Amino acid sequence: MTGLEKILMAIESTAKANADETINEAKKEAERIMEEAKAEAKSKCDEITRKSEEDRKPILQQYESEARLQERRLILEAKQKIIQDVIAKAKNSLTTMPEKEYFDFILRMVKKLALNKPGSIVFSAEDVKRMPEDFEDRLKKAFDAKEGASLTISDRTEKIDGGFILVYGDVEENCSFEALFRAALENLQDKVNALLFS
Repeated sequence: MTGLEKILMAIESTAKANADETINEAKKEAERIMEEAKAEAKSKCDEITRKSEEDRKPILQQYESEARLQERRLILEAKQKIIQDVIAKAKNSLTTMPEKEYFDFILRMVKKLALNKPGSIVFSAEDVKRMPEDFEDRLKKAFDAKEGASLTISDRTEKIDGGFILVYGDVEENCSFEALFRAALENLQDKVNALLFS
C-alpha cells in the first residue's frame, strides 16, 4: 500500500467521521435551495398568469425549466462546497494530530515513499520544533529491513503545511500534505462525493 493510499484511507476515515453532520447540512442546504427555487418559480408563474391567459402555458414552462436549471445549479454548487469542506477538514485533521500520532503517521509515510538509497528528509520549521527526541533513531530503525535505504534529517527547513520533502542528491520529492492532496484532488473529490451523496 502506497503512502498516497494511506492518506486516502485517512481521508476516507475522516470523511466518514464527519459524514452525518455534512450530509445533514447538505440536505438542509438542498431543501433551502429547493424552497427558494419553488418560491421564485411560483412568483414568476403568478406574474405570467396575470399578464395573459393565452401565453401562460409556454411562458410558464420556460420559467419552470429555468427554475429547475437554477435549482440543479445551486444544489451542485452546494455539493461542491461540501466536498471542498470535507477535504479541507481531512487535510486539517492530519496537521492537527497530537504530536505522537502525527510523527507515527509521518514515519509510516516515509517507510512507504523512501527509495532504496541514502537521502535526506526536510521538514517545516514547526515540525522540527515539535519533533520527538527519539524520532531520528526511529527513522534509522525504520530502514533496517530496507536494503540501501537511509534518511538523515536535514538542517534545512521548508515552508510546508505538514508532511516532508525527500531529497536524493539533486532530486526532491515533495511529500507535503498540500502536494499530496493536490496530486490526488480529483480522486479525493470522487471518493468524498460517492461517500456523501450516493
